Amino acid sequence: MSSPSTPTRGRPARLDQARTIETALELLDESGLDALTMRRLADAMGVQAGALYRYFATKQDLLTAMAERMLADVIPPTDDGDWSERLTGLARSMRTALLAHRDGARVYAGTHSTGANTLGFADAAVGVLREAGFGDEGAARTLMAMANFTLGHTLEEQAALQPGNEAPADVGRLREAVTAGAYPHLAATLPVLTSTDFTAHFEFGLRLLVEGLKAHRERQA
Repeated sequence: MSSPSTPTRGRPARLDQARTIETALELLDESGLDALTMRRLADAMGVQAGALYRYFATKQDLLTAMAERMLADVIPPTDDGDWSERLTGLARSMRTALLAHRDGARVYAGTHSTGANTLGFADAAVGVLREAGFGDEGAARTLMAMANFTLGHTLEEQAALQPGNEAPADVGRLREAVTAGAYPHLAATLPVLTSTDFTAHFEFGLRLLVEGLKAHRERQA
């Protein structure tokens, strides 16, 4: 007996949008974004590539749907704690959701989903800030700053840690170039600059963002 995704003679396979997105995420985890093509996805679904265009007119549409699905794993903020703790909790949860998939940040970058997961995440962040007394403009700009910082950091983190990368060699070249040249300040900070403790890097940047927001809020009071 054929499965729902296996074509039978004279009958096209039945497609399900949600299952197609999950299959695309599985392929992403297996081989990375560069290897994810509409044809390969169609093969995994047991259909012709053209059948996918029923749901996704372009590969970018597929990536947007995948990004929307990834944000389903973001944990919404609770009412406990002050606004800064709730905001940083959202940023940490976004990073975790992107790290859960190989090249997750690359998939997310440049997408503009209007799905419930993406809009719910944005609304939660803006709500935390407005309830804390930030004006509408400040709340919106803070959302963009927080999301852009989290995305940018995670892009660099995944690029450094992806399978088959040359990060150790890059670190070695950086260390050699710095110590061989007249860069005393970089030489003094090399242990941190070459550290792969990306959680520490992320938390430091997040603290700077929150401390700046607190200072801004006090000036506006």
